[in-house]
Amino acid sequence: MSVHKVIIIDDEPPAREVIKHFLKDHPAFELVGEAENGFDGLKLIQSQNPDLIFLDIQMPKLTGFELLELIDNPPTIIFSTAYDQYALKAFEQHAADYLLKPYNRERFEDGLAKALTLMNKSATPVATEALVQDYLQEPTHRLVVKDGTKIDIIPTEEVIRIAAQDDYSEIITAKGKHLKKQTMKHLEQVLDPKKFARVHRSSIVQVSQIEKIEKYGKETHLAQLKNGDEVVVSASGYAKLKELLGW
Repeated sequence: MSVHKVIIIDDEPPAREVIKHFLKDHPAFELVGEAENGFDGLKLIQSQNPDLIFLDIQMPKLTGFELLELIDNPPTIIFSTAYDQYALKAFEQHAADYLLKPYNRERFEDGLAKALTLMNKSATPVATEALVQDYLQEPTHRLVVKDGTKIDIIPTEEVIRIAAQDDYSEIITAKGKHLKKQTMKHLEQVLDPKKFARVHRSSIVQVSQIEKIEKYGKETHLAQLKNGDEVVVSASGYAKLKELLGW
């Protein structure tokens, strides 16, 4: 019988104890670690390479979904959260299951069975972008970036622009540049559409950072930003800016 490695990431000790208690009756699952916040959880994932994570959402420092953004190939996830039924429906189809606190043994057993079925099928984990986008009901107010072992949390108000860089997106702020392994499409979806505009397939700008816009080509314009950067604006991007700026 193969044994699946499990970790628990939850800031509430009683919640972790409940999961550990229920797991004792399942020899096919081995608890290899637990963490009380997202930072420690990320280190644990990197060192243990678990098959299954019991993951809370609302945690200090780093939320469960921000943590997922930092994992390249997430394992099977069971959310263990106090979020209400309405919010959970958004990602029900992506996770193996969710456990709405407080839950009983029967509900736990059901979730574990779903996770086991998913793992035995060797299913490809769902892209974290889909998980995060379905969870977000409101625009994000910060972006989380991992650089080696360092994690930077960037308030979106500090973002000047974002540029496509192959499989990454480069986030430019007054303090420096950060590479995030996320698509421009995803960032466009999670940023506040009243403050940020996808002006070109390779560029997102914070509208308040635009100093002026000039004609550049037959169907393009050039936006000069307050930091001196210049960004090409496509025809569709220009139409979007006109709408946002009320021109």
